[in-house]
Amino acid sequence: MTDVPANRNVAAPPLSHGVSFGEAFRVWLRIAMLSFGGPAGQIAVMHRILVDEKRWISDSRFLHALNYCMLLPGPEAQQLATYIGWLMHRTRGGIMAGGLFILPGAVAIMALSYIYAGFGNVGIVAALFFGLKAAVLAIVIQAVVRVGKRALGNDVLRAMAVAAFVAIFFLDVPFPVIILLAGLIGYFGARAGSAAFAGGGGHGPSKSTAVIDSLLGDELPEHARPGIARALRVSAVWLVLWLVPVALLLLIAGQGNVFTEIATFFSKMAMVTFGGAYAVLAYVAQQAVEQYHWVQPREMLDGLGMAETTPGPLIMVLQFVGFMAAFRDPGSLPPMLAGTLGGLLATWVTFTPCFLWIFLGAPFIESMRGNKALAGALSAITAAVVGVILNLAIWFAIHTLFRQTSPVRGFGLSFDAPVLASADPWAVALSLAAALAIFRFNVGVLQTLAACSAAGVVLHFTGAL
Repeated sequence: MTDVPANRNVAAPPLSHGVSFGEAFRVWLRIAMLSFGGPAGQIAVMHRILVDEKRWISDSRFLHALNYCMLLPGPEAQQLATYIGWLMHRTRGGIMAGGLFILPGAVAIMALSYIYAGFGNVGIVAALFFGLKAAVLAIVIQAVVRVGKRALGNDVLRAMAVAAFVAIFFLDVPFPVIILLAGLIGYFGARAGSAAFAGGGGHGPSKSTAVIDSLLGDELPEHARPGIARALRVSAVWLVLWLVPVALLLLIAGQGNVFTEIATFFSKMAMVTFGGAYAVLAYVAQQAVEQYHWVQPREMLDGLGMAETTPGPLIMVLQFVGFMAAFRDPGSLPPMLAGTLGGLLATWVTFTPCFLWIFLGAPFIESMRGNKALAGALSAITAAVVGVILNLAIWFAIHTLFRQTSPVRGFGLSFDAPVLASADPWAVALSLAAALAIFRFNVGVLQTLAACSAAGVVLHFTGAL
């Protein structure tokens, strides 16, 4: 008898679904190149290709993975790609799927950051981004409406959305606190049997949870079985990849260095930013604009416009923020080189934790399919995120449509009110036109962005700006 010793490395058993790694690479690259339009559009693309077209994974399993990703900090669409890639082809499949999802947007945002930093003050470039911001405002408002229709199915959830908006906009309550409280309310509410939290929220492309025939099947793959030893190994590897560069910067450059600030700030953000890109930007704006002064409010809109027009997660706007932060404080480095390193550093510490959350938690989540308490937490968090996105929409509107704001402080209030006399008529007109195109005529995101940018350029040449 020749049993193989337990401590010897042996070849992994073949995966039963029969999809080769090369074929998966081509499919994930196709998904990455088509991933425009924010998380809702990206998840819809994945669902159409993976569930309907390729039939790699069932609808119910797709939605279960999505629900877990919705509960995590970070971009749920990228994490969903990592999750399904991991289910299909183990760790290397998750790295491949999640990495490809990031790559096209990272390259595009870096190129646009070069152009913005080098030519941003040129009149025609400024005019292009002037039009872009008007379209972005309409897109963010559309996100409020879209997510609200799906997430706010009863009065309790609507009340949570209102409370979240009041807390973050008027009272300056930190975004992570709002999300944590919402999750706890939903979790314990669902455990207590409250019907208000019985339905899951999220960006799911379909309400159907019917299982269709899929190559992956509905059984738990061997590599997806949870275990403490495996969890410790995964944690050690990904924590080293994430935190060692941050620790080295702290030791070598000190706390006041811009690269150290980028590494520590975006590392903290990666742990607390729940609810997707639109909700994250409210938290980033509070810190990057008002505390660190890396970018101006209007530049945040420009960055979001870049992310809207390129494939990949909208959270890639953080690469632009890191680029501009280091570009403006390069130390002894050439500004463009410093900006490049700052953007790459922001991307690294933003996305490395995403792989940790998936590879560490997904095996346990796979074994907990059907947990009602988790679904309740998801419903409550998604409701709170609606209020946070509304806050972001109003924040964008104030800084897009008005040239000046006035701080309101006192009686527990803390917010910036617009100075009505400073309204920009062309910005108002373009924003209304963008909203009309999106809501009345169902014009696509890319077409609206292109039209508003072109309108900004026309206004520049006619001398209106």
